[in-house]
Amino acid sequence: MPEGLTLPQLSRHTGEPEERLRDWRARGIIGDAAREDLTVFDVERVRLIQLFLRRGIDLDGIAEGMRSGIFDWFYNFPWREAGGPLYSLAEAAETIGTDLEVLQRFREAMGSTATDDVISEEELALMRGWKVAAEAGVPEDAMVEIIRVYTDSLERVAEAEQRIYRFYVQQRLESEGLSPQELLARLEAAADQLNPLIEPMILYFHRRGLQRAAREDAVMTLAERQGLVKRAESPADMRMAVVFIDLSSFTPLAEAMGDIAAGAVLERFSRIVRSSTTAWTGRVVKQIGDAFMLVFPDARSAVASALEIESRASAEPQFPAVRGGIHWGSVLYREGDYVGSNVNIASRIANDAQRHQVLVTAAVRKGARELPGIEFVRLGKRQLKGLTGKFDLFDVRSSAAPGAEKAIDPVCGMEIGPAEVAARLSLEGEERHFCSEACLRKFVASPEAYA
Repeated sequence: MPEGLTLPQLSRHTGEPEERLRDWRARGIIGDAAREDLTVFDVERVRLIQLFLRRGIDLDGIAEGMRSGIFDWFYNFPWREAGGPLYSLAEAAETIGTDLEVLQRFREAMGSTATDDVISEEELALMRGWKVAAEAGVPEDAMVEIIRVYTDSLERVAEAEQRIYRFYVQQRLESEGLSPQELLARLEAAADQLNPLIEPMILYFHRRGLQRAAREDAVMTLAERQGLVKRAESPADMRMAVVFIDLSSFTPLAEAMGDIAAGAVLERFSRIVRSSTTAWTGRVVKQIGDAFMLVFPDARSAVASALEIESRASAEPQFPAVRGGIHWGSVLYREGDYVGSNVNIASRIANDAQRHQVLVTAAVRKGARELPGIEFVRLGKRQLKGLTGKFDLFDVRSSAAPGAEKAIDPVCGMEIGPAEVAARLSLEGEERHFCSEACLRKFVASPEAYA
């Protein structure tokens, strides 16, 4: 297919009826007055217009915005694919010499929709690489998995880049009252400085992560050969310590203090979690709100890291208490994540933990019992929500002297030392401590809500 697109081709690639696209072109929101045909850039324009319409912006508003030049930065951004020939998926399969069904599956893993049938030269080069990988012995399922991991991970990276750019560069420039042309020039100048940094960073962190993963695989290989661990019968089956750790009162904290203040607390917690996890050769698998899922190659490291996180958080001024749960067992590695019943068990254990508690199973205690400076307190068998059977749980504690006792704000759940108390209230012979006047006012307005 040549570089240009006909109206029917654009319709097929975007799912928009030809008549609607003809109207959009007449309004000047797609196409170029200097040429009769359409281009691959119009595919992106249509996607943007579709998003505008879904958000309730009408065509007149879209046309006005585009005429004003406020979106020129979008169309001139350096992430745009270079021009060149375009292909349908069938043409790409024929050019590469592979099955159409295989390319369709790869495109689905990339997040492409069923109507998105246009293939650029850049994508064609990627598909040729996938064919080389298949010929080198990489199974199709494995290729689909790595494509999904790349897609999810790098889309998250790209989203962070764009959000940070918008919040800290674009919005600052917009507040200066620049004309659209001046704004575009300033944004392009900033982008020219920042964009050359992206690929070296991605390559550096990829190489560093690959080195770490290779070290872990080397240890796993030798441990299997020496009989220290049993080789799994199925691919991607691993034995890991799974940790779930979170803040015990983050929800009331966010409600009482607002999202911005809660976000600052979460940022402090994130630094502690990531620092300790890295120090003990673990990995942050994911973060959902204030909850982190971590994995470690051995139970000792998992316990040591969880106790360190709890201890460091307890030493923080005006900070919620931490709780966690740890289980050791077989897990399945899938698309950068770990799944299976043992992951579910670790999550349920964490939900059962109280403030300052790190609960572990008997399997974790067995693997970490020689870790110095800790003790395991048997809690007996417990039924965990959503799971059959009962689990023998232990409260693992550091044998070091406990820190100074702190008061707990009854409204937000924040733990506060004597010097951090902002307000006190004596009610029915019991003194309550508050981290702020705001929490005191909330309590006075509705004390029964915080009984």
